[in-house]
This record gives sequence, structure tokens and C-alpha cells, in this order.
Amino acid sequence: MANYVDGFVVPVPIYKIDDYRKMAEEAGKIWLEHGALHFVESIADDVKAGEVTSFPQAVQLKDGETVAFSWIIYESREVRDAVNAKVMDDPRLKAMMENATPPFDSKRMFFGGFTTIVELSR
Repeated sequence: MANYVDGFVVPVPIYKIDDYRKMAEEAGKIWLEHGALHFVESIADDVKAGEVTSFPQAVQLKDGETVAFSWIIYESREVRDAVNAKVMDDPRLKAMMENATPPFDSKRMFFGGFTTIVELSR
């Protein structure tokens, strides 16, 4: 059976990268505890604005920002839905969301769920 993947792209102010990493580490542990198989957060290293579309254009990147690209892997969409329900009810995540301002602009974030159709490993 193919895995299911949630993908996220968000703009992050460069001066908040460390805060973003800390938030992601805490959130990632919660996702894994509730059943996600893999949790990855990455920061743009070689991402250029395109002429038609690109990650910077998609998040309306501003001066002093970079792009974070993230994904979470689950066994299936059904497992993903169950994991996300548990994560959203987790008091640790609720505290993170209620007691702090996220180190990114969530209004310019985009995300979605994807069914894996090809998966190769070495």
C-alpha cells in the first residue's frame, strides 16, 4: 500500500529560522507520537524566483524571508486523518498555538495531502 504525504510550504523570516526549527522539532515529536512515520522540515538553500511560478512566488516571499518546505509521511490517508485529529487535540500543540505567535506567516502558507504513486529508495 502506498504511503500518504502532507506537504507544506511557508515563508519564514530569516531572523526567525531558529524559532521555526524549535517549533518544528516540538511539533514533529507530537506528530510522530501520534502515528506519523516521518516528519521533515527544510529551509531553502537553492530556491530561485521563477518567471511563471516558483516557491518564492507561491508564498509571496518578502525581503528578509526564506522558504520552508516540509512534509509528513503516514501509512495511509485514513491514518493521516486519525493522526491529525489526535495532534489537533493534543494539549502540547494547543499550548504552542495559543501561547506563542508562529514564527511564520500562516496566511501565506500552502499545503495539501498527496497519495504516493512512485517511491524509490537506494
